Amino acid sequence: MDASIEHTRTEFNSVRTGRASTALLDRITIDYYGQPTPLSNMATISAPEARLLSVQPYDPSQIKAIEKAIMESDLGLQPSNDGKLIRLPIPALTEERRKELVKVVRRSAEDGKVAIRNVRRDVMRHLEELVRNGDVGDDEERRAEAQVQKLTDDHVKRVDDLLKHKEAEIMEV
Repeated sequence: MDASIEHTRTEFNSVRTGRASTALLDRITIDYYGQPTPLSNMATISAPEARLLSVQPYDPSQIKAIEKAIMESDLGLQPSNDGKLIRLPIPALTEERRKELVKVVRRSAEDGKVAIRNVRRDVMRHLEELVRNGDVGDDEERRAEAQVQKLTDDHVKRVDDLLKHKEAEIMEV
């Protein structure tokens, strides 16, 4: 369940909020000699200004492939390069784009909640199996189910809190 929350937090960090963050480019992969390679393994990514990201490839021959991957991503960024460095100006978000990003964040939060519920379902099945085998009594099973449900509720609430915080961050002008 903690891994699901961590994954959701990572997903939230890759959604842009109008400020430059190197985490925006975490999801981008480039076809590097036939292998899908994360951008962070192919270049130095930095945020020299509040509204600018710079990407400096280790292999300058891959600059076109990196630019193409950035343009094809859902980030809405337009890269420009000088042969050695790719600059990504972060445009101000329009109200419409903010609402789209909130939908993306909500979808990620729902995926996180589904993952947490799947963990609960697997634990419940395991408990039923233990009862069938006679390893655990009915009272212990009910107690364990209540604890699992409480853990599930706590983790879902944490995802909801993360979502509320990210939505406020996105809608902030």
